[in-house]
Parts: sequence; structure tokens; C-alpha cells
Amino acid sequence: MTRLQECSRNRQWSAISSILLVHVLLLTLHVDNTEAMQENNGDSLEEAMHPTLPVPSFMERSGSVNSYEDATHWHKQAKRIIKTKIRQHPIEQKAKNVIFFLGDGMSIPTVTSARIFKGQLENLTYGEEAALSFDQFPFTGVSKTYCSNSQVGDSACTATSYLCGSKGNYRTIGVTPDVQESDCSAQMDPANHVTSVLQWAQEAGLSTGIVTNTRVTHASPAGAYSHIAHRNWEQDDAVENSGFDAAYCDDIAEQLILKSPGRDINVILGGGRSAFLPKEIMDVEDPKRGKRRDGKNLIDTWIVDKLYKNGKYVTNREELLSVNTTDTDYLMGLFAYDHMDYADKAKAANDPTLEEMTRVAVEILRKNPNGFFLFVEGGKIDHAHHATNAKRALHETLEFEKAVKIGREMTDIDDTLIVVTSGTPSVDIPFWDLVGSPTWMASLPYTTISYANGPGYRQAGKNGKRKNIRGDNMEAINYRQITTVPMVFETHGGDDVLIFSSGPFAHLLTGVLDQSYIPHAIGYAACIGQGEKFCDDYAHLTGAR
Repeated sequence: MTRLQECSRNRQWSAISSILLVHVLLLTLHVDNTEAMQENNGDSLEEAMHPTLPVPSFMERSGSVNSYEDATHWHKQAKRIIKTKIRQHPIEQKAKNVIFFLGDGMSIPTVTSARIFKGQLENLTYGEEAALSFDQFPFTGVSKTYCSNSQVGDSACTATSYLCGSKGNYRTIGVTPDVQESDCSAQMDPANHVTSVLQWAQEAGLSTGIVTNTRVTHASPAGAYSHIAHRNWEQDDAVENSGFDAAYCDDIAEQLILKSPGRDINVILGGGRSAFLPKEIMDVEDPKRGKRRDGKNLIDTWIVDKLYKNGKYVTNREELLSVNTTDTDYLMGLFAYDHMDYADKAKAANDPTLEEMTRVAVEILRKNPNGFFLFVEGGKIDHAHHATNAKRALHETLEFEKAVKIGREMTDIDDTLIVVTSGTPSVDIPFWDLVGSPTWMASLPYTTISYANGPGYRQAGKNGKRKNIRGDNMEAINYRQITTVPMVFETHGGDDVLIFSSGPFAHLLTGVLDQSYIPHAIGYAACIGQGEKFCDDYAHLTGAR
């Protein structure tokens, strides 16, 4: 750890210690004020800590208020699961294909909430009994999301971890921890670059693709192909606005189109046309000009480069779905000037769904007899969380789940490793419905999904009481959940995220792991990269040459 990193980590712990101290003091004050209550009426204190909750409104709607599963139900369920588990065996053969699904912002509470929400949408008795498609994957692990100089990571440094196999610094992508934020010179030094699992796949002769509903130059997908000292340097004007020479310091869009491994990616689908167009060119949909100052039209550059390589460029859903995947070896689809719209707005914007983009990508990539690597990001989960739009975040999670489902259905579990995880979690708590407060809190309700910070803060009244939200329209998809601390946007959490996996060597992704371990496990399974590989071990054990 460098001195700067150590100082940064120490500052964080100092801040955290202060917060913990405040909580301890508050707890002490609370205990001091309730000692008499505890002595005189212990039952009242227990009731305050574990209040009687009202029947959730969704249970009233479903008519399940008086229904329940008896003990026999749970015993039978356990018996079925045990029989399933003992029949499961690790698949220990080379993974020909790999699909890496990244639900950005998909924290553990988000997974739980989305599962329940799915069950409610399917009119199940309760909701909790539902299962997400990746819930049913045979192997599950947990990933630690901290970065080199930050306890709470962002989508940039975590992308370096889960795609390049090394921790990095906050806001940097595809570079070692020796590169500090905004250090252009260090960024341009190849000695400071870390290669991605996508590049490993290309070097092994596999076809590759990236799919996202964010900008294709955004932090998560950029981890597959770029080396950048600041995640915001998506086009040259952002580099120049930071005081650096964009002719020397390559931006992310330029690296995608002009440098390896970006220029060799077979499928590129997502948003973000603005980073590829010069300021002189108007966008095809939005009445806005491109952002590039260098005059480069990188979309045209891509089209010319792929002219004799069976390449196709598309800009909307209709064009994507009309692509003849049999005759297409390279496909770039940029469906929005900026990020793609949320799923509830996609139809009006003529944007494809994440599921549709995934299906087209797999159809093209699987033609390669050597196999393929595909990175798919559901990035709008994170965007909805930043806006504290919990309902929209859950809808986006279910759209992401559909993409995972089609990816598993289109491939063979015996030769295709599928990994589902998250880069950075969001600070949310499940689940949203009104919960009544005990009488000692003035009977003001709150929602069971809330955020630690963000734009959903409700100012307390002059009497110090929190706002009564009974009149809020919580069915609105853009409803802002309650937050504890007011901020312009909700921020990421530093908690662990889940890893779901199925296919060859999926069992390597179980337990509590550093996020940077994930691509090394993928490399082992697919026999790609410079690290440990199954094919080497197999050759050693069998004496094969």
C-alpha cells in the first residue's frame, strides 16, 4: 500500500470511527433514558424493539392474510432440496464459453426485494416463495467490493477487480494501484496496465462482446477494454477539461475503437453515441451535437474498419432485431445519445431490452468454434438506486434477470460458465410497503425499503416529527424512498455482493472472495490468460502434450 493509499484509508477509518462513536453515544443515551422503563416495564421495552406489524397491503390484496405453510410444508421442502443438492456435482471440464452478467448496484437487499416483487407480480400467495432465474444456479459465493484506496468502491475500480483481476484506485479503470486518479502520464505507461479477461479470451481465439444499457464507455463496460486514470474521460473534451493533452492521453471511446482489445470486440451494444461523434455532427435521434473536439467521427471509423469484415452498425430496436446474425461477425449498436432509457421507457424510445441485446449477441458470438466471452451489464439498476427510485430499480433487476435466463437457455451448462454478480452495492433496505410505528414514535408510518442517503430525504416538521408519508403515491415507478441523510444522489455501500454461477468450474466461485479473484477463476475454467489454467493441470495429470 502506498503512503497516499494508507493516508486515504486512515482518513476513512477516522471518519467511520467518528460515526461509530456517535452511534455509541446515542445508544448510551438511549439506554440511560430507558433504564427506568426497563426496570418498571420490561415488556414495554421489548414491544418497542419488536413492535407488532400490520398486515402488508399486498397480502390483503392477494387474500393471503390468513393463509400459511404448516410444518409439513417446510419439512417436505427441505427433503426436496437435500435430494437436489446431493445430486449436484461440479462440472470439471473446460468452459468453451463464458457469459459474465453484472447487475450494477444489485446489492443483497436488491436481490431479496426483486425476488419478492417478482412473486407479487406473478400473483403468488406471498411473494417470498418466488425465485429469480439465477437463484436456482447451483453455486453461490460472496464478493468483497473494496478497492485499493477506498473502503467503498465505485464502478470503475470494481470493474478493474472483477474483469482484470487486480484491485485498483477509486475512479481508475484497467490500471494498477500505482496509477492515482487523473494521473495521465501514469495511465499511458504500459507497465501500469492490467489486462482484462475479455482480452485473455481474444488472445485465445475466442469471440468477444459487451452489452450494457448504460453508455458503452461507462465505467463497468470500460473495464473490459480500457486503461484510464479517470472514469469520466469518456471522450477527449473530458480529458482536456481536466487540464491534459487529449492527443497524448487516450480517452475511453478512442481506446474502444482504435486500440486493442476494443477494436477487436465482435459485439458492442449499449448507449452513448455522444462520446463517438465530433461537435460538428448532430445526433441521429436527439437534437444534440457530439462531444468530441478532435473532429474524429469514431462511429464512421468503426464502420469503415468493419466494411469487409461482415460488420453492421445499428441505432434502434427495429434495426437490431432485423440483423441477420448468420452473416454478421461484427455488430455495433449505439441506441442512445447518452445512457439508454429505463425499461419502462424503452418501448417509446425504440430501445431494445437487455434480454434482446443478449440474445442477438449470443447468436453472433456462438458461431466461433473456439467459443466466446460475453460481458452483459444491467447498469440501470444502479441508476435507479442513485435516484432512490426503489420500484424502478426492482423492475430493472427483473429485466436483468430475463437476460440471465435467456443466456442460460441459449447455452449448454456443460460447456458454458455463467457468472452473475454485482460491482458495487447500493445502500438500501428491503421491502417497500407501509409499516406502522409503535405508539412511542407517534404512529407515523415508514416504508420498509429506505436508503441511508440520497434525494428522498423528508424534512422534519417544526415540532421535530418526521413527515407523514401516508398520502404519498408509492405505486409511482419514480417514487423516491425515504433517506436518512439528504444528498443529491444516493451513494454506493461498502458491503459484500453475491456471486451466482453455473457451468464448468462454477464451484470455484463459492465462499467469501475478493472481487479481484473472479476473473482468475474464469481464466482457469476457460483456459485463458496467464494464470492458473485447467488445461495445464489436465495436461500435467494425463501426460498430454
